[in-house]
Amino acid sequence: MTSIMRRIDLKPTEPFRKELIDRTGAFDANALKAATDIVADVRERGDEALRELTARFDGVELESIKLPKEAMDAAVSQVDPETMDALRHAARQIRDFHERQVTQSWLFAREDGAIVGAKVTPLDSVGIYVPGGRALYPSTVLMNAIPASVAGVQRIACVTPPQKDGTVDAAILAACKLAGVTEVYTVGGAQAIAALAYGTETMSPVDKITGPGNAFVAAAKKIVSGDVGIDMIAGPSEVCVVADGAADPSLVAIDLMAQAEHDPMAACYLICLSDAYADEVDAHLQEHLSASPRADITRASLEGHGLQVIVNDMEQAIQCANVIAPEHLEMHVENAMDYLGAIRNAGAIFLGPWTPEAVGDYVAGPNHTLPTGGTARFASPLSVDEFVKKSSIIQYSAKALLNDSKPVMQIAMHEGLWAHAQSVALRMESAMDAAGKGSGAVPGAGCASSMQEPQDGQVAARE
Repeated sequence: MTSIMRRIDLKPTEPFRKELIDRTGAFDANALKAATDIVADVRERGDEALRELTARFDGVELESIKLPKEAMDAAVSQVDPETMDALRHAARQIRDFHERQVTQSWLFAREDGAIVGAKVTPLDSVGIYVPGGRALYPSTVLMNAIPASVAGVQRIACVTPPQKDGTVDAAILAACKLAGVTEVYTVGGAQAIAALAYGTETMSPVDKITGPGNAFVAAAKKIVSGDVGIDMIAGPSEVCVVADGAADPSLVAIDLMAQAEHDPMAACYLICLSDAYADEVDAHLQEHLSASPRADITRASLEGHGLQVIVNDMEQAIQCANVIAPEHLEMHVENAMDYLGAIRNAGAIFLGPWTPEAVGDYVAGPNHTLPTGGTARFASPLSVDEFVKKSSIIQYSAKALLNDSKPVMQIAMHEGLWAHAQSVALRMESAMDAAGKGSGAVPGAGCASSMQEPQDGQVAARE
């Protein structure tokens, strides 16, 4: 049987190298050039540019860029009850998970009287991007807005492309209501990212932008990064399924397709123990494709960006998964928890046959905004931490300054930063008085108004 996915058969001692992965970046040069022009246009012309770009790219003449807040309230009654119940269920479990991530400000008092710590402060405002296009994603609203709400962000602005009739999907608006979104704008694409970053007549700028999007959205996020915070520059979605001989090949096939149906650029990896098993998965892929309403998209992903890796044992399978560093890793194997410690690189890890990636996409609770393109080697899922900032707190006592004066001045003078050292030296006499030491000498510390270059490795203070 000819495999629908590319196949590699590894020898027992052959390493799996990242060069074997056909990985597509978050955007290409054309997307970056187009996004650069769009961002500049929105910065210059504001709402006028948003209206023109929306008409050009979405085919919609916007009457109003901002939806009235009542639209979110009304949407709850417009969504069918079963979908509304599902969204409420998902929202509860997502909120419960993210509430466990909350960190508090803290202080630590040293024995010498110094106080150090961290102050945790919510961001003032964030913007969340919710894609439109091939599919509608109320789940993206929940996954981005709920952790922001849990963090204590007061202003949460949602941008999403309008539908052809100029409206926004009712389920997206209902999700906004559930998740604590405070304002909704019917704009998408790179122009929406520019508006969030720099503001327009209608839209005030935000402190940080999160949420997935196409190549142009990703490029725009890269352009505005630094002027505004971003979560990550996400590329196409990915799944890697590690399957042993006991894994049901039909379920493995449908789990691969569940990722492939997102986008023709989505990447799907199967790591298994034999060609015969991979053939079984291929047969079920063909069977499922014949029933899929998104067969064209799914097949394009599997044929263009699918890879089967045949390994000799589970140790080699885990090594391959760590090289791929996938956005989603399914361990479709017996005793899956036993392998958790060996997994080093994955955005989200799904353990056992009862855990399809779909539960993580919607209701399990952990965030589905995950690092892609191998960035799970160093990046983490979206979390409450993305929506707060931390300020260091330092308060020294006189005794603490005396204790630390010598190393501070030593390092400062070694670096050639005279004023740094002098800022400590000028406090020494007062610090000794305050600490009850009178005018007694403090080893290594001077108390004069000027300092010489260090001699013999020591900081020389003028007496």
